[in-house]
Amino acid sequence: MEGKIVTIGEILVEIMATTFGDGFLEPQPLIGPFPSGAPAIFIDQVGKLGAAAAIVSAVGDDDFGTLNLERLKRDGVDVSAVEVLPGAATGSAFVRYRADGSRAFVFNMRDSAAGKIAATLAAESVLGGAAHLHVMGSGLPMPAVHGMVSTAIPALKERGGSVSFDPNIRPEMLRDPAGRAALDRVLAATDLFLPSGEELMMFAGASEETAAIAALLQTGVREIVLKRGKAGASHFDRNGRTDMPGFAVEEVDPTGAGDSFGATFLVCRRFGLGIGESLRYANAAGARTVTIKGPMEGTSTFAELDAFIAGATVRSP
Repeated sequence: MEGKIVTIGEILVEIMATTFGDGFLEPQPLIGPFPSGAPAIFIDQVGKLGAAAAIVSAVGDDDFGTLNLERLKRDGVDVSAVEVLPGAATGSAFVRYRADGSRAFVFNMRDSAAGKIAATLAAESVLGGAAHLHVMGSGLPMPAVHGMVSTAIPALKERGGSVSFDPNIRPEMLRDPAGRAALDRVLAATDLFLPSGEELMMFAGASEETAAIAALLQTGVREIVLKRGKAGASHFDRNGRTDMPGFAVEEVDPTGAGDSFGATFLVCRRFGLGIGESLRYANAAGARTVTIKGPMEGTSTFAELDAFIAGATVRSP
């Protein structure tokens, strides 16, 4: 694999309640801050696996920004295109688990540094040297992010680069005509598509998996990896289908599992591993992530994944 994997999007901290309940209407103990943000978790996993990695983003000139930058640098990520904004606060998410396992969030994103990501000269330099661009759907509503993605993809394709796309979106974005158009433009240039089950159906406009896969492959997408959570994952291309069961683990914190999964599959394929082995490593990365509290705390090296796989139990189909 040559060249750098680059992503664009939010960096934030996550602060977690230690009690169960719905929301934050009463005082309670908290733990954190933990480095977070879907693009940041993704690119941290890329760096930990030994691949060249960079992120375009923005943080505040505060402890939360420093915490994230130091973690990313430690794990091998180029942060030269992360702008540090004086006077701005790094984005944050307060998280509390409900009794049924779902989560309640309070976000500070729109008015944070993450909401002020810009196409700086450093960003243009990093994107201009990328061999692969990973697009997160959650960032596309930000005009600057959408603009950089739209500009970077044609130039990347012209020099033989590739694109992966994790929708990671709210359903209302697909119902908005402008939002849907932005997502469809990215999908048209995508080589590796990484949806969950619901996202697969929403993008394909189908109610059945086989039809949805066929429709998306006809658009030009080369590979589809369908994330099935605890059940594992399935890979589809024009040569057929490969299924890989997940691992049986006790879930502590699900945040970041899909990002670690996608990063691991991408790096494995770019390192020349086969589809089955790449899926196994990706499933292990996602499963290991959920056993550790904190969104970025469970990102893994290959040595850690090998140790996890050696001691893990594969779920029954």
